Amino acid sequence: LTNATIITEFLLMGFTDNQVLQGLYVPFFFLIYLTALMGNLLIIILTTTDQRLQSPMYFFLKNLSLIDICYISVTVPKSIINSLTQSYSISFLGCASQIFLFIFLAGTEYALLIVMSYDRYVAICHPLYYEATMNRGTCLQMVIASWASGCAYGSIHVAGTFSVPFCGPYIVHQFFCDIPSVLTLACSGEPILEYAFVIASCTFAFVCFLFLIASYVYIFSAVLRIPSAQGRFKTFSTCIPHLTVVILFLFSGIANYLGTNSKSASSLNLFMSVLYSVLPPSVNPLIYSLRNKDMKAALGKILGGKLLLNI
Repeated sequence: LTNATIITEFLLMGFTDNQVLQGLYVPFFFLIYLTALMGNLLIIILTTTDQRLQSPMYFFLKNLSLIDICYISVTVPKSIINSLTQSYSISFLGCASQIFLFIFLAGTEYALLIVMSYDRYVAICHPLYYEATMNRGTCLQMVIASWASGCAYGSIHVAGTFSVPFCGPYIVHQFFCDIPSVLTLACSGEPILEYAFVIASCTFAFVCFLFLIASYVYIFSAVLRIPSAQGRFKTFSTCIPHLTVVILFLFSGIANYLGTNSKSASSLNLFMSVLYSVLPPSVNPLIYSLRNKDMKAALGKILGGKLLLNI
Protein backbone atom coordinates (compact mmCIF):
# COMPACT_ATOMS: atom_id res chain seq x y z
CA LEU A 1 0.00 0.00 0.00
CA THR A 2 1.25 3.48 -0.84
CA ASN A 3 0.65 6.57 1.25
CA ALA A 4 -0.78 8.73 -1.56
CA THR A 5 -2.52 11.94 -0.51
CA ILE A 6 -4.03 15.01 -2.16
CA ILE A 7 -1.27 17.55 -2.76
CA THR A 8 -1.81 21.29 -2.33
CA GLU A 9 1.79 22.48 -2.50
CA PHE A 10 5.44 21.50 -2.85
CA LEU A 11 8.51 22.87 -1.07
CA LEU A 12 11.42 24.01 -3.26
CA MET A 13 14.42 23.39 -1.03
CA GLY A 14 17.25 23.55 -3.56
CA PHE A 15 19.68 25.90 -1.75
CA THR A 16 18.33 25.94 1.79
CA ASP A 17 20.71 23.27 3.15
CA ASN A 18 23.82 25.25 2.24
CA GLN A 19 24.14 28.63 3.96
CA VAL A 20 27.00 29.77 1.72
CA LEU A 21 25.00 29.10 -1.45
CA GLN A 22 21.95 30.64 0.20
CA GLY A 23 23.81 33.94 0.62
CA LEU A 24 25.45 33.98 -2.80
CA TYR A 25 22.87 32.72 -5.24
CA VAL A 26 20.34 35.59 -4.87
CA PRO A 27 22.68 38.35 -6.11
CA PHE A 28 24.21 35.92 -8.61
CA PHE A 29 20.83 34.91 -10.01
CA PHE A 30 19.67 38.53 -10.09
CA LEU A 31 22.71 39.65 -12.09
CA ILE A 32 22.42 36.72 -14.48
CA TYR A 33 18.69 37.34 -14.97
CA LEU A 34 19.25 41.06 -15.56
CA THR A 35 22.02 40.28 -18.07
CA ALA A 36 19.86 37.78 -19.96
CA LEU A 37 16.90 40.16 -19.98
CA MET A 38 18.88 43.15 -21.27
CA GLY A 39 20.85 41.15 -23.85
CA ASN A 40 17.83 39.43 -25.36
CA LEU A 41 15.70 42.59 -25.28
CA LEU A 42 18.49 44.43 -27.09
CA ILE A 43 18.55 41.78 -29.84
CA ILE A 44 14.76 42.03 -30.22
CA ILE A 45 14.95 45.83 -30.50
CA LEU A 46 17.84 45.76 -33.00
CA THR A 47 16.32 43.08 -35.25
CA THR A 48 12.99 44.93 -35.23
CA THR A 49 14.17 48.48 -35.89
CA ASP A 50 17.28 48.11 -38.11
CA GLN A 51 16.61 47.58 -41.81
CA ARG A 52 19.85 45.62 -42.29
CA LEU A 53 18.65 42.98 -39.84
CA GLN A 54 15.49 41.90 -41.66
CA SER A 55 16.73 38.64 -43.20
CA PRO A 56 15.23 35.26 -42.15
CA MET A 57 18.25 34.54 -39.93
CA TYR A 58 17.54 37.61 -37.80
CA PHE A 59 13.80 36.90 -37.78
CA PHE A 60 14.56 33.50 -36.23
CA LEU A 61 17.09 35.11 -33.88
CA LYS A 62 14.44 37.55 -32.67
CA ASN A 63 12.14 34.65 -31.82
CA LEU A 64 15.00 32.83 -30.10
CA SER A 65 15.60 35.87 -27.91
CA LEU A 66 11.90 36.05 -27.03
CA ILE A 67 11.96 32.37 -26.07
CA ASP A 68 15.07 32.89 -23.92
CA ILE A 69 13.46 35.79 -22.02
CA CYS A 70 10.41 33.64 -21.24
CA TYR A 71 12.59 30.58 -20.54
CA ILE A 72 14.69 32.16 -17.81
CA SER A 73 11.68 34.08 -16.42
CA VAL A 74 9.86 30.82 -15.64
CA THR A 75 12.36 29.76 -12.96
CA VAL A 76 14.67 32.51 -11.73
CA PRO A 77 12.27 35.26 -10.46
CA LYS A 78 10.25 32.76 -8.41
CA SER A 79 13.44 31.35 -6.87
CA ILE A 80 14.71 34.83 -5.97
CA ILE A 81 11.38 35.81 -4.39
CA ASN A 82 11.27 32.56 -2.40
CA SER A 83 14.71 33.21 -0.98
CA LEU A 84 14.04 36.86 -0.12
CA THR A 85 10.75 36.06 1.60
CA GLN A 86 12.06 32.84 3.20
CA SER A 87 8.95 31.09 1.85
CA TYR A 88 9.84 28.08 -0.27
CA SER A 89 6.39 26.74 -1.06
CA ILE A 90 4.87 26.52 -4.53
CA SER A 91 1.28 25.49 -5.15
CA PHE A 92 0.41 22.29 -7.00
CA LEU A 93 -0.93 24.36 -9.92
CA GLY A 94 2.12 26.62 -9.81
CA CYS A 95 4.45 23.62 -9.97
CA ALA A 96 2.52 22.10 -12.87
CA SER A 97 2.54 25.47 -14.69
CA GLN A 98 6.27 25.84 -14.14
CA ILE A 99 6.97 22.38 -15.57
CA PHE A 100 4.68 23.01 -18.55
CA LEU A 101 6.20 26.41 -19.40
CA PHE A 102 9.76 25.19 -18.90
CA ILE A 103 9.34 22.15 -21.16
CA PHE A 104 7.20 24.13 -23.62
CA LEU A 105 9.89 26.78 -24.08
CA ALA A 106 12.76 24.26 -24.13
CA GLY A 107 10.93 22.26 -26.83
CA THR A 108 10.21 25.43 -28.81
CA GLU A 109 13.86 26.49 -28.64
CA TYR A 110 15.02 23.08 -29.82
CA ALA A 111 12.57 23.15 -32.73
CA LEU A 112 13.67 26.67 -33.65
CA LEU A 113 17.32 25.66 -33.61
CA ILE A 114 16.45 22.90 -36.10
CA VAL A 115 14.72 25.50 -38.29
CA MET A 116 17.75 27.77 -38.07
CA SER A 117 20.00 24.94 -39.22
CA TYR A 118 17.77 24.50 -42.28
CA ASP A 119 18.02 28.25 -42.92
CA ARG A 120 21.82 28.03 -42.94
CA TYR A 121 21.66 24.94 -45.18
CA VAL A 122 19.56 26.74 -47.82
CA ALA A 123 21.65 29.93 -47.58
CA ILE A 124 24.97 28.11 -48.14
CA CYS A 125 24.05 25.10 -50.28
CA HIS A 126 21.33 26.72 -52.44
CA PRO A 127 22.01 30.48 -52.36
CA LEU A 128 20.22 31.17 -55.66
CA TYR A 129 16.97 29.76 -54.27
CA TYR A 130 17.34 31.26 -50.80
CA GLU A 131 14.96 34.21 -51.16
CA ALA A 132 12.31 32.08 -52.88
CA THR A 133 12.61 29.23 -50.38
CA MET A 134 12.90 31.26 -47.19
CA ASN A 135 10.24 33.83 -47.98
CA ARG A 136 8.33 35.66 -45.25
CA GLY A 137 5.35 33.30 -45.33
CA THR A 138 7.53 30.20 -45.03
CA CYS A 139 9.54 31.67 -42.15
CA LEU A 140 6.37 32.59 -40.29
CA GLN A 141 4.98 29.08 -40.75
CA MET A 142 8.23 27.57 -39.45
CA VAL A 143 8.15 29.75 -36.34
CA ILE A 144 4.48 28.96 -35.67
CA ALA A 145 5.24 25.24 -36.08
CA SER A 146 8.11 25.56 -33.59
CA TRP A 147 5.89 27.20 -30.97
CA ALA A 148 3.09 24.68 -31.59
CA SER A 149 5.43 21.69 -31.27
CA GLY A 150 6.83 23.09 -28.03
CA CYS A 151 3.30 23.54 -26.67
CA ALA A 152 2.40 19.94 -27.54
CA TYR A 153 5.66 18.72 -26.00
CA GLY A 154 5.02 20.58 -22.76
CA SER A 155 1.39 19.42 -22.56
CA ILE A 156 2.33 15.76 -22.98
CA HIS A 157 4.99 15.86 -20.29
CA VAL A 158 3.01 17.80 -17.70
CA ALA A 159 0.10 15.38 -18.21
CA GLY A 160 2.40 12.38 -17.82
CA THR A 161 4.14 13.80 -14.76
CA PHE A 162 0.99 14.71 -12.82
CA SER A 163 -1.06 11.68 -13.82
CA VAL A 164 0.59 9.68 -11.02
CA PRO A 165 -0.09 9.72 -7.26
CA PHE A 166 2.60 11.25 -5.07
CA CYS A 167 3.80 10.07 -1.68
CA GLY A 168 5.13 12.54 0.87
CA PRO A 169 7.16 14.34 1.98
CA TYR A 170 6.57 16.80 -0.86
CA ILE A 171 10.05 18.34 -0.85
CA VAL A 172 11.62 19.10 -4.23
CA HIS A 173 15.40 19.37 -3.91
CA GLN A 174 15.66 21.93 -6.67
CA PHE A 175 15.20 25.68 -7.00
CA PHE A 176 12.31 25.08 -9.43
CA CYS A 177 9.92 22.27 -10.35
CA ASP A 178 11.48 20.02 -12.96
CA ILE A 179 10.34 16.58 -14.09
CA PRO A 180 13.16 14.39 -12.66
CA SER A 181 12.92 15.97 -9.20
CA VAL A 182 9.11 15.82 -9.06
CA LEU A 183 9.05 12.20 -10.24
CA THR A 184 11.20 11.19 -7.27
CA LEU A 185 8.13 12.00 -5.15
CA ALA A 186 5.89 9.61 -7.08
CA CYS A 187 4.73 6.47 -5.33
CA SER A 188 6.91 3.47 -6.14
CA GLY A 189 6.37 2.04 -9.63
CA GLU A 190 3.81 4.67 -10.65
CA PRO A 191 5.41 7.05 -13.26
CA ILE A 192 5.41 4.47 -16.07
CA LEU A 193 3.37 6.70 -18.41
CA GLU A 194 5.77 9.62 -18.08
CA TYR A 195 8.78 7.38 -18.66
CA ALA A 196 7.09 6.16 -21.85
CA PHE A 197 6.58 9.80 -22.91
CA VAL A 198 10.24 10.54 -22.15
CA ILE A 199 11.43 7.62 -24.29
CA ALA A 200 9.12 8.58 -27.17
CA SER A 201 10.10 12.26 -27.04
CA CYS A 202 13.81 11.43 -26.83
CA THR A 203 13.43 9.22 -29.90
CA PHE A 204 11.73 12.03 -31.82
CA ALA A 205 14.33 14.54 -30.60
CA PHE A 206 17.08 12.22 -31.79
CA VAL A 207 15.49 12.02 -35.26
CA CYS A 208 15.42 15.84 -35.36
CA PHE A 209 19.05 15.87 -34.25
CA LEU A 210 19.94 13.61 -37.17
CA PHE A 211 18.27 16.15 -39.47
CA LEU A 212 20.43 18.88 -37.93
CA ILE A 213 23.57 16.77 -38.41
CA ALA A 214 22.63 16.09 -42.04
CA SER A 215 22.20 19.82 -42.62
CA TYR A 216 25.70 20.53 -41.35
CA VAL A 217 27.22 17.67 -43.35
CA TYR A 218 25.89 19.32 -46.51
CA ILE A 219 27.04 22.74 -45.24
CA PHE A 220 30.58 21.50 -44.57
CA SER A 221 30.69 19.88 -48.01
CA ALA A 222 29.60 23.13 -49.67
CA VAL A 223 32.10 25.19 -47.66
CA LEU A 224 35.00 22.88 -48.59
CA ARG A 225 34.22 23.37 -52.28
CA ILE A 226 34.83 27.14 -52.01
CA PRO A 227 38.24 27.78 -53.61
CA SER A 228 39.61 30.54 -51.37
CA ALA A 229 40.40 30.11 -47.68
CA GLN A 230 38.97 33.56 -46.93
CA GLY A 231 35.72 32.63 -48.65
CA ARG A 232 35.49 29.37 -46.70
CA PHE A 233 36.02 31.16 -43.40
CA LYS A 234 33.56 33.95 -44.21
CA THR A 235 30.85 31.47 -45.21
CA PHE A 236 31.33 29.12 -42.30
CA SER A 237 31.50 32.02 -39.81
CA THR A 238 27.77 32.59 -40.39
CA CYS A 239 27.16 29.12 -38.91
CA ILE A 240 29.48 29.32 -35.90
CA PRO A 241 27.03 31.16 -33.57
CA HIS A 242 24.19 28.74 -34.33
CA LEU A 243 26.43 25.70 -33.94
CA THR A 244 27.76 27.02 -30.61
CA VAL A 245 24.23 27.62 -29.26
CA VAL A 246 23.10 24.13 -30.36
CA ILE A 247 26.06 22.45 -28.63
CA LEU A 248 25.53 24.48 -25.45
CA PHE A 249 21.79 23.80 -25.35
CA LEU A 250 22.06 20.07 -26.03
CA PHE A 251 25.07 19.48 -23.77
CA SER A 252 23.52 21.27 -20.77
CA GLY A 253 20.17 19.51 -21.27
CA ILE A 254 21.66 16.03 -21.64
CA ALA A 255 24.02 16.55 -18.70
CA ASN A 256 21.10 17.65 -16.51
CA TYR A 257 18.66 14.86 -17.36
CA LEU A 258 21.26 12.08 -17.36
CA GLY A 259 22.46 13.16 -13.93
CA THR A 260 21.60 11.20 -10.81
CA ASN A 261 18.26 12.28 -9.40
CA SER A 262 17.50 11.30 -5.86
CA LYS A 263 15.25 12.31 -2.99
CA SER A 264 18.17 14.04 -1.28
CA ALA A 265 19.88 17.28 -2.23
CA SER A 266 22.86 17.06 -4.56
CA SER A 267 25.25 19.89 -5.40
CA LEU A 268 25.95 18.28 -8.77
CA ASN A 269 22.22 18.16 -9.65
CA LEU A 270 21.80 21.80 -8.63
CA PHE A 271 24.80 22.82 -10.72
CA MET A 272 23.48 20.93 -13.74
CA SER A 273 20.05 22.53 -13.35
CA VAL A 274 21.59 26.00 -13.19
CA LEU A 275 23.69 25.16 -16.25
CA TYR A 276 20.62 24.05 -18.19
CA SER A 277 18.07 26.65 -17.10
CA VAL A 278 20.17 29.80 -16.68
CA LEU A 279 23.28 29.60 -18.86
CA PRO A 280 21.85 29.30 -22.43
CA PRO A 281 19.50 32.33 -22.22
CA SER A 282 22.31 34.39 -20.69
CA VAL A 283 25.08 33.67 -23.20
CA ASN A 284 23.04 33.35 -26.42
CA PRO A 285 22.96 37.15 -27.01
CA LEU A 286 26.73 37.30 -26.50
CA ILE A 287 27.34 34.39 -28.88
CA TYR A 288 25.21 35.87 -31.65
CA SER A 289 26.45 39.45 -31.37
CA LEU A 290 30.14 39.15 -30.43
CA ARG A 291 31.50 38.69 -33.98
CA ASN A 292 28.48 39.85 -35.96
CA LYS A 293 29.37 43.11 -37.71
CA ASP A 294 25.76 43.87 -38.68
CA MET A 295 24.62 43.55 -35.06
CA LYS A 296 27.48 45.72 -33.81
CA ALA A 297 26.80 48.31 -36.52
CA ALA A 298 23.12 48.45 -35.55
CA LEU A 299 24.05 48.84 -31.89
CA GLY A 300 26.61 51.52 -32.76
CA LYS A 301 23.91 53.37 -34.69
CA ILE A 302 21.68 53.41 -31.62
CA LEU A 303 24.55 54.52 -29.37
CA GLY A 304 25.52 57.19 -31.88
CA GLY A 305 29.01 55.92 -32.67
CA LYS A 306 31.10 53.27 -34.42
CA LEU A 307 33.21 52.18 -31.50
CA LEU A 308 31.83 48.61 -31.48
CA LEU A 309 32.95 47.95 -35.03
CA ASN A 310 36.58 47.92 -33.92
CA ILE A 311 36.04 45.29 -31.19
